Amino acid sequence: MEYTVQKLAQLAGVSSRTLRYYDQIGILTPARVNSSGYRIYGQKEVDRLQQILFYRELGIALETIKEIMTAPSFDAEKALNEHREQLLKKRKQLDLLITNVEKTIASAEGRMNMSDQEKFEGFKKKMIDENERKYGKEIREKYGEDTVNQSNAKLMNMSQEDYEAVTKLEAEVREALAEAFATGDPAGELAQKAAELHKRWLTYYWTEYSKEAHAGLAQMYVEDERFTAYYDKEQPGMAAFLRDAVHIYTGQK
Repeated sequence: MEYTVQKLAQLAGVSSRTLRYYDQIGILTPARVNSSGYRIYGQKEVDRLQQILFYRELGIALETIKEIMTAPSFDAEKALNEHREQLLKKRKQLDLLITNVEKTIASAEGRMNMSDQEKFEGFKKKMIDENERKYGKEIREKYGEDTVNQSNAKLMNMSQEDYEAVTKLEAEVREALAEAFATGDPAGELAQKAAELHKRWLTYYWTEYSKEAHAGLAQMYVEDERFTAYYDKEQPGMAAFLRDAVHIYTGQK
């Protein structure tokens, strides 16, 4: 069966403008353009759009999706199996959050007691799963399975006070980094304060701290575009500035 832009948009629940944009960036081109100038999509394009929407549902950026799907090694069947695994993990996250809400309601009604640690289990598990999805492969290759598993376990066992403290500390790191970045001096007092705060933030997650590992992580912020995007979101060049500040702070190059 063949579809025009409008018909395929209705079928998939997206806008015609979205399909035209996908064509513009080369991620989903029509099978042909008819004599009237209309884009026409066939079964192959329908299946490809489904793949794109699966990736989008998992929160993956379009540019990354394009790289994945245009790679010569792209395997549609393998991708579907990976989608299934990721969606099952997502369902598990939602189930955990639902259970957490139900326990909280029961606790509020006096039907059960709920520890402070239990109140945050769903949120912490979601954070771990999201980090695994985004950075798990690279982090495990760099630091090893045991180190990452121990870090995840430390987060899950984190007390309410520690969880609130590390969340507040993360905001302080970003604020201090922005203030230091304005000076342009990674060796300056403000930048070194930001590096110190960053170290304190890391110690909430790492079972043990080392200057080498700290410097290596900062380097990854620059080498991996996903980390770079996180720090450069507000100001381009922020990731590199933090890397330089941390390297000076740790004495590592």
